[in-house]
Amino acid sequence: MVPEPPTRPLTVGFDLDMTLIDSRPGIRAAYRALSAETGVWIDADLAVTRLGPPLEQELAHWFPDERILEMGDRYRELYPAYAIAPTPAMPGAREAVAAVQALGGRAIVVTAKHEPNAKMHLAHLGIEPDEVVGWLWAEAKAEALREHDARVYVGDHVGDVRGARTAGALSVAVPTGPCDERELREAGADVVLPDLAAFPAWLAGHTGAAAAG
Repeated sequence: MVPEPPTRPLTVGFDLDMTLIDSRPGIRAAYRALSAETGVWIDADLAVTRLGPPLEQELAHWFPDERILEMGDRYRELYPAYAIAPTPAMPGAREAVAAVQALGGRAIVVTAKHEPNAKMHLAHLGIEPDEVVGWLWAEAKAEALREHDARVYVGDHVGDVRGARTAGALSVAVPTGPCDERELREAGADVVLPDLAAFPAWLAGHTGAAAAG
């Protein structure tokens, strides 16, 4: 009798900003600090309405090309002092990560954010994924998702949907960031949940159906 191959543990990837954390208050404060230090006007309220893409894309709206790398480095230096404490977890974030781990799976965070700052947010909020990978945006997120054999990726942005699809993972989207349900579905999301609070029940149904299949 041929033994059945071992079942792969479930790995679920999560985006960070506006998926696991509401980073708007902290990012707003960090942009205002950078603006005050440099004397360059930054509309921080506008900037936090378009979170998702790499920092440099936002800085390009406010600084000339030759200063973007320098300002990105300085923003990341200022970030821990201004952005960590004001940033709350999104509703259901801890429970979503814990739901994966309770099933014997691995929860990983794959984000475009500067990785040390991402880890600080999670530690501050008591969210404990198994792995954190930073500096990856949109399709590039597929690198980490494939490396960790993630079968599901959860995010709030159309860039997250593209990353999941590039990796061949199931795209689960939540319209808690700048992209609404229509945009997420049009981008190719396989599942759209109202928020992460709905994720544990969805995951239980998804894994149950997979086991039955």
